[in-house]
Amino acid sequence: MAPDALQTRSGWSRLFTEPRRPVWVRDHRRAHWFVVSSVCIGAFMGQLDASIVTLATPALQQHFAVSLGAASWVALSYLMVLVAAVVPIGRLADSVGRKMLYIYGFAVFTIASLGCALAPSIVVLDGFRVMQAIGAAMLQANSIALIRLAMPPGMVGRGIGIQGVAQALGLALGPSIGGLLVHAGGWRLVFLVNLPAGAVGIIAGLLLLPRSKELKRPRRVDYTGVVLLVPAVGCVLLTLTNVQHTAVVAPAVIVPAIVAIGSIAGLASHTRRLLRRSEEPLLPIDLFAIREFSSAIGTGLLSYLVLFGMLFITPFQLERALGWQPNTAGLLLTLLPASIAVSTPLAGRLADRKGARVPTTIGMVVATTGFTIAVIGPHSVAALCAALIVIGAGSGLFTPANNAAIMITAPPHRASIAGGVLNMTRAFGTALGVAITSLVYEIAGSGANGYRAAMLTLAVLAALAAAISRTVAVHRIPQGANAANIH
Repeated sequence: MAPDALQTRSGWSRLFTEPRRPVWVRDHRRAHWFVVSSVCIGAFMGQLDASIVTLATPALQQHFAVSLGAASWVALSYLMVLVAAVVPIGRLADSVGRKMLYIYGFAVFTIASLGCALAPSIVVLDGFRVMQAIGAAMLQANSIALIRLAMPPGMVGRGIGIQGVAQALGLALGPSIGGLLVHAGGWRLVFLVNLPAGAVGIIAGLLLLPRSKELKRPRRVDYTGVVLLVPAVGCVLLTLTNVQHTAVVAPAVIVPAIVAIGSIAGLASHTRRLLRRSEEPLLPIDLFAIREFSSAIGTGLLSYLVLFGMLFITPFQLERALGWQPNTAGLLLTLLPASIAVSTPLAGRLADRKGARVPTTIGMVVATTGFTIAVIGPHSVAALCAALIVIGAGSGLFTPANNAAIMITAPPHRASIAGGVLNMTRAFGTALGVAITSLVYEIAGSGANGYRAAMLTLAVLAALAAAISRTVAVHRIPQGANAANIH
């Protein structure tokens, strides 16, 4: 299907007719970097909103007079939809065009942000967070493809690496920015700040992004897989949330647990059936048959879980046990992304020379040490500072090499699918971090005891990731695959 033909389609598809870039942009010698900069706005904002509510969660809990479990769904609803939507939306972009879908993603994200800011109840807020996540999925599902098409040969890895840094910074800086905004104007400001960012993103997309090329014929979307994945993820998270404030044998726990198990079993059976027919399922379980790929995905999920679990639960310790203001707590949390930024370049060099096994194993051992420091000194500001720095250093060492291992162990013709699984894993890991740490925190009695128990749980999971990396991780990275640039 020729690109020109794609621009003159009729009917509903006219909504995706893509305007040309201005000539001065198209012909500029740095036009490809304009694309990267535009995409990075969406990458940063999508991950920022996954984590920015962590500093606002105590304020939301107090404002709406709800439990911690109910308040945590402001974060979980966003992450759950992001998990389910990012892969199918990426496949949709391959056929309808990436530029306008990306721009519409910013529009949906911005409108939903306004709805979140004006929400009169926690239920309405959760609903707009779902809408916000759909917009974020439209941004994230397109980003790597836009960069791949725009960058010259030999520079694709560098562009994707910069986009990965934008995502990591958005995720890690969310609590810090959220704390400052809550202190400055209350929790509603956390969502209102997205309005000017959304306007900038839409304008940048229209002016800087190229029109789509080499679009594929529309493929059958695995709607059954989506329908099964949403309750599977949602009911796992709902079970972990409900067990915080009711008996394990209560219907509120048993029913979602049964639905989750049934949905997971149904999804596995449905996926195998599609593969037997040589059709493309939502979840490519054939990739998980590759031992190195599945171990890299598994340890990657654990790394996002422990990182975001720390970011989610630490504000409760700082604000409730130590009496800190949200802005001060947010400033303290900036130690973690700063440490990530310092250690990431070392991870790339280590992976290029030693393979993925060394930096991923060392990274999770270092992170385990950081969580152990937090277990020992939950009341000590010095200990918490040290813990954040050490955990950030470990995450910075682990993540680039882990993501490189994911991409190089997948067959070349499955690279796009592997990238989609990586995005899905990031979202699911962060969601589990919220659910598990809030569960442990509440069961252990909140306060210092709850925080110590949560940190101990995260330390065990980080140690598990280190053990898996030590035994299964890719030993060598092929020449030309720069670990620091594959994200």
